[in-house]
Amino acid sequence: MTKKEIRKKYTEKRKTLSQDEVLLLSELIFKNFLQYFNLSEHQKVHCFLPISDKKEVDTQGFIEELLKRKIRVFVPKIVDEKLISVEINAKTNFIKSHWGIPEPESNEDSGEKDFDFVITPLLYSDNQGNRVGYGKGFYDDFSQNINPNSQKIGVNFFDPDEEIDDVWEGDIPLDYLVTPTAVLSFGATKSKSTK
Repeated sequence: MTKKEIRKKYTEKRKTLSQDEVLLLSELIFKNFLQYFNLSEHQKVHCFLPISDKKEVDTQGFIEELLKRKIRVFVPKIVDEKLISVEINAKTNFIKSHWGIPEPESNEDSGEKDFDFVITPLLYSDNQGNRVGYGKGFYDDFSQNINPNSQKIGVNFFDPDEEIDDVWEGDIPLDYLVTPTAVLSFGATKSKSTK
């Protein structure tokens, strides 16, 4: 399937989820994440904030858990058509962007490039780690400018079952995909299903 076809299909699939299902599936995703990945104090995690109208994976509880564990948390903000990374804490004030994304009030780019984990939004990932987002390319650009050892982790309600026909060389693949039932690795290590 093409990215356009996949975008349409998975946008529709998401629309069928109730808000309760979104919250429950999001909890399962982050439970899998916390079981699979070793987190420790002072690590640096870049994590998107969800667009609730688009029924994205809800990262709010996960971010709160990271902050409780004294992990440094950075979130994206679009400034002058570029994705910057803003460090947040429990007292950070947020405002909604014109896309409906909660963003920190601050426009101060942390300049951080060395993340342990980058939690990446997506509509779909295939079983090679190729992702389909909303087509703006913000995360591909962002991923090209951070330490290549930063683990890029997609989170999705749906397991891969379609191939993406129109992947191109500028697309940056994920290292892992976490779903409510599995953690899939696209690197040298084998996938670990939690089914």
